[in-house]
Amino acid sequence: MQASTEDSLSLQDSFTHFYESIIAQLPGIGLGLLIIILGVLIGSWIGNFARTRISNRTNDPLMSRFLGKTIKIISLLIAIMLALRAAGLGGIATAILTAAGASAVVLGFAFKDIGENFIAGIILAFNRPFDINDTVEIGDNFGKVKALEFRYTKLKTFDGKDVYIPNSDVLTTPVTNYTEDGFFRWNFVIGIAYEDNIEGAKATVMEALRKEPNVIEDEEHENFVIEDELATSTVNLKVFFWVDTKDFRRMALTTKGNVVRAVKEALEDNGYYMPADIQEIKIYGGNKDVDLPIRLSSQQQNKNADKKINP
Repeated sequence: MQASTEDSLSLQDSFTHFYESIIAQLPGIGLGLLIIILGVLIGSWIGNFARTRISNRTNDPLMSRFLGKTIKIISLLIAIMLALRAAGLGGIATAILTAAGASAVVLGFAFKDIGENFIAGIILAFNRPFDINDTVEIGDNFGKVKALEFRYTKLKTFDGKDVYIPNSDVLTTPVTNYTEDGFFRWNFVIGIAYEDNIEGAKATVMEALRKEPNVIEDEEHENFVIEDELATSTVNLKVFFWVDTKDFRRMALTTKGNVVRAVKEALEDNGYYMPADIQEIKIYGGNKDVDLPIRLSSQQQNKNADKKINP
C-alpha cells in the first residue's frame, strides 16, 4: 500500500515537473514562433524584392523567380534554427545539423536524382540557352519555355501539353533554340516540267518571295532558289527563305503557308506547268503485232485533253 502511494506521488511529481517546465518554456516557445513568422515574412519580402530587382535589371524572369524562391527557403531554414535556440531547444537544432552532416552521404545516394536536378537548376538559373517564352527543342520535346523550377523546366507544346523536363536532362541534352535571334529559315520543294525554263521559274519564285511582307531578306539573311533534283517527271526546285520566329507557333507557320501558296500561284500565272509523277507501264510477252484494245471514257478523255502528253 505504501509502495503504491509512493508511485502515485512520483507520477504526480513528474507530471507537475513536466507541466512547470512547459510553463517555464512558454515564453521561449512563443518567441520561437514569433521568429518563424517574422522569418517567413522577411524571407518573402526579401525574395520578392530580389526577384523584382533582378527582373528589372536583367529582364530575366526565369532567374529572378528561381532566386526569389531560393531566398525564401533559405530564410525559412535560418528562422527555424533560430527559433529552436530561442525556445531553449538548441540541442535539437544541433542534433539536426549533426544528423544532416552525418547522413549527407546516405542522403546523397538516396536522393541522387533530386540533388542533380537541384544543382542543375542553380546552374541553369545563371547560364542557360533559353529565356521565358522561347521556342526550344529539348530531346523529343518541342514547345515554349514557361517556367524554371528547382527540379524541372516546364515546356508548353504547341498542341497544348505541359511537359516537365528534369533540369539535369536540360543541362546534358542538346537544346535547339528557334527564337534566340528571332530568325529561322524554311525550305520546300516544288517541281516544274522539263520543257519549262528553269531560270525563268527561279526568277518567278524570287519575285513571289519579295512580295510576301513577312518574309525577311537582308545582307545576313538571303533567300534563294536552287535546282534540287531531276525527278521522274519534274525538275525540282528547292526554295529557301527566312521568317521571324518570335511568334513561332503562329507567324512562322502562317508565313510558310502563304509563301507556298504564293509561289504555286505565281508559277501557274506565268505559264509554268507542275506535272504529277508520270508512270510508265510496260507489258512483257505476247505478240507485238497485236494491238491491245484500250478505251477511255468520255470523262477521262476530257481530262486528258487538258493535260500535256509527254511522247
